[in-house]
This record gives sequence, C-alpha cells and structure tokens, in this order.
Amino acid sequence: MGSFFRWSSASATLLALGMLAATVTPITVASVAIAQTTPPSTTPSTTSTSNFSDVSSDYWALPFIQALAERNIITGFPDGTFKPNQSVTRAEFATLIKKAFNQSPVRQLSSSGFRDVPANYWAADAIREAYETGFLTGYPGDLFQPNQQIPKVQALVALTNGLGLSSSDNTSTVNSTYYTDASAIPNYAVNNVAAATQANLVVNYPNVNQLNPQVSLTRAEAAAILYQALVKQGQLQALGSNVPATSYIVASNAASNTGSAQTNNNIVSLAASSNSFSTLTSLLQTAGLTDVLQQPGPYTVFAPTNEAFAALPASTLEQLQRPENREVLIKILRYHVVPGAITSSQLSTGEVKTAEDASVNIKVDSATNQVSVNEARVIQPGVQASNGIIYPINAVLIPPNLTVSQQPQNGTGTSDVTPGRATRGGSSYVGVAGNIGLTGDTALGDTNFSVISKIGLTRFLSVRPSAVFGDDTVVLVPVTFDLAPRAVNPTGDRTFPVSPYLGAGVAIDTENDADVGLLLTGGIDVPLGSRFTATGAVNAAFLDDTNVGLVLGVGLNF
Repeated sequence: MGSFFRWSSASATLLALGMLAATVTPITVASVAIAQTTPPSTTPSTTSTSNFSDVSSDYWALPFIQALAERNIITGFPDGTFKPNQSVTRAEFATLIKKAFNQSPVRQLSSSGFRDVPANYWAADAIREAYETGFLTGYPGDLFQPNQQIPKVQALVALTNGLGLSSSDNTSTVNSTYYTDASAIPNYAVNNVAAATQANLVVNYPNVNQLNPQVSLTRAEAAAILYQALVKQGQLQALGSNVPATSYIVASNAASNTGSAQTNNNIVSLAASSNSFSTLTSLLQTAGLTDVLQQPGPYTVFAPTNEAFAALPASTLEQLQRPENREVLIKILRYHVVPGAITSSQLSTGEVKTAEDASVNIKVDSATNQVSVNEARVIQPGVQASNGIIYPINAVLIPPNLTVSQQPQNGTGTSDVTPGRATRGGSSYVGVAGNIGLTGDTALGDTNFSVISKIGLTRFLSVRPSAVFGDDTVVLVPVTFDLAPRAVNPTGDRTFPVSPYLGAGVAIDTENDADVGLLLTGGIDVPLGSRFTATGAVNAAFLDDTNVGLVLGVGLNF
C-alpha cells in the first residue's frame, strides 16, 4: 500500500490546474448548452435577462416577461432585445413548453419521427417531448411544420391538452360571454378555448374581449399565457389585482367588471393560494400572524419557499411549531417582514429594518439582475398583493438577535450536521459524469465513465463520494468546503450562477492491493433549474504516481 501522503514534483502544476478548472468549466458547460439548444440566428440566443432594451417599464406584458426570464424559460437576443411583437413558430413554442413544464409522457413518437424534423434539427428534442407529453400534435403525412407561425388558438389548445384542462360549463356559452369574435374560433378548439378561459390562461391585449384566435402568437403573448399556465399549476404567484397587466387576463378582468366576488388578494391569501408557500402559510397560522399580514399595511415580505424550509435541518420545523418555541417562530417570521411596500424599482443595496427591529442586508447586482437578502436569493420578481409585495426567496432568514437559549434544539445553526441537506452552494445530488484523464496510469488518468454525488453535511461542508470506472476502479472520497454562489459571464452572452468548492480527502485505487493516497479537488456546481445540477472539477490523486482527471457531469438533486 502506498504512502497516504505521497507528493510529486507536479504538485504546483496540479494546483494551477484546479484553479484553471474553476475558470474554464463554466465556459465548457456554457458551450455545450449552446451547441444543444441554440436555434438558427433568426431566433433568440440563450441570453437571459429581465432587462430588455425594447421592453419598457410600462410595457403591458412586462411582469410576465420578467418572471419567465428569471426562470430561464424565455430568452432574449444577443443585442439585448426581446422582440415582444415577433411571431412564435411551432418549433419555438415546443421549446418554451419543454422549459416551462415537466409533464409525464402520454404517448410515444414513432421511431421515424416527423419527416420535416431531422434528428439534428435544433428543436428536435423539444418537439419530440412536446408531442409525447400531449401538448402538440403533428399534421397529416407525419409532418410537424416546425417553421410555421403558431396561431394563438393552437397555443391555447396545446396548453389545455398538455395540462389536462377541461371546461365545466357549456363551452359555446363561455366563449360567447367573453369574446366578441367567438364565431372565429375553429370547431376543434371550442372546448379548449373555454377551458383555457375558465383557467385564467387567456390574456388578450389590447382588447381583452377580442381573442383573435387565428392571428399568430407573439413572443409577449406567449410569455403571458405560459405565466398564467404556471400560475394554474401553482408554480408561480398570480399577479396582484392592482398590477396593470391583470386587466388583460380575460376571466379575472370580466369578473371584476361585472362586480363578481373576488378572492381577497392580500399577502396571506396569495401565499395560501400557492403551492410554493404552504409551509410558510402553516407557520404563519401557528405563530398567529395571519391577522397582522391581512391588515392594510403595506408590507414587504421576503417569503421563503417550501424548498427553502426543506433545506433546514430535519427537526427544525417540528421544533419551531412546538408551543414552547412560539416566540422564536414569531421572531423568525417577523424578520422576513419589512414595513412599507418596496417595489422592484425601489430595491437598492443597503440595510432595511424589519418588523423584528433587526435589519436585513439587501444587495442588488445590476450586472446580473440578481437580488439577495442576507445570504438568500430573490428567485422571482415581486408579486403585488392588495396590502404589499411578496418576494419569494430560496433560504430562511435567521434574525441576529436570537440568543443561544432561544434557538430550538437541532435548530438552524450553520454547524448542524444533517446528511443530504442543501449547502450554501446548492442541493445535494447523485449523477453520472465523464472523466477526462490528464495524467497518470489509473482509471482517473484515463478517459472513463464515472458516478458522482454530493451529500451536504452542514451549510458549508459536503462529502462528495465518486467512482471512476476503467481497467481498475478508483474511488474518490473528498470533503469539500462549499463557497457562496456567484455569477460569471464567460461568453459575454449569458450570465451563469456558479457555486465553487475546494476540498481534500482520500483516493483508493482498487486494482490488486488497494493503494490509498491523498486526494485534492476543486470545481464548480452550476444549477440547471430546480431538479438538476451540472458539475465540473479537477481531481488530483497521489497514488503510485500522480493521477489527474477532469470530470464533467450532471446530477439529480434530492
């Protein structure tokens, strides 16, 4: 068995490689993503921003466009524009569906596929998925017509079919009630349009009562109906009634015009209506704060999502809901509330005092359009309520004025060891990767297949067991220090959030007599939405000789 601490003359070079990986890997990941998803030059690049030069602050579809751009569902063009009035093709709409939804397949595309969608077509995967999940269909003769502009009525049919929506009333009556041009709706779409209308999916600008069913869908209209579909699924918050864009949402606007009873859109009601805030709603009820946040206010609430609460140590929520910890719970919840309404345009870097009489530190990064509150990130533009504004955040804020005796057992401290928890660098995951050997005669030094994982231990530490398979198997077990996320812009076209990490541990070469040596590692994690994480790292193992490999992979978050 080799020495546990075996160094070589290449150690300085390896450290340089580790630093290089942290810089080069985002570029590699970005290049792969662009190669796989970039459509022809007439369509948007993968640039994503909520500040488009041709979308003014008073543009009718601004809140829809901003929210979907933040989630990377819609993208802009390299020149910084969004081109909101440009028509959407069937291929582009399929791509938007793939990014927006995660539906299970209901059918399978034949092995020959569509005759006009070759295997190397830029949107082939999105078209196949949109077909198999029931959103889009083809034309006779196994055609899809990917470059055809999609009419608005086809887009509504696609959303209602894919989401399984149906009308509960006489469909002809529903359509004639809301649309002056209901007679222009084709027969095949009458039921779908009624279902979309009752589900609040239909957004008509500038005349809310004119559907224009056969007119080509614009990029702004696509953002609007996709936003409303995600609201229907509980993935996004409904716009507040005082947001101008709501006047173009057909069913809700008609109800307000006819004096129908409307759901009270205060902060508590909006939170309770969303699947994203069920934990927060429950805790507000336990703490007895619902009545307070239903008062006129106004208030600004930095609202942790269910995922943010789930990232806490396992027993924390149970502890906070015990009667003896009610005062602690109240302090934590009040620390998320700021008296007064702070709009998105008013958010600025600095400290703001909360209702708990303790300040939060807001940081606004205008280069990346990211806003953070302490160490939490604002993940969606402000949702307007009747008595304030809600900003969803991805972490729970802990007030600094909680004493040690006030902390619940197994509470929210950063040193609590909870295997599988999220760290400040992101979620735990397990996945597969390719290993590119750089030097050495073990599997790590060759090009091979690898399995990877990240298991969060505390807010700052993770263990990342992995195995590289080749003629022999090399097992890597590093403990890493996960650094705070940051934004990089390696290509000049798109900004990526990345989470670097550095660590050390052991490398085990399983060939013959197991050889154990020192392992050094350094790399980055790149979140790919809420379900997946891309990762890239340089691993240097000091076994019988120095072995270095560059790993690039994707993990499934848990």
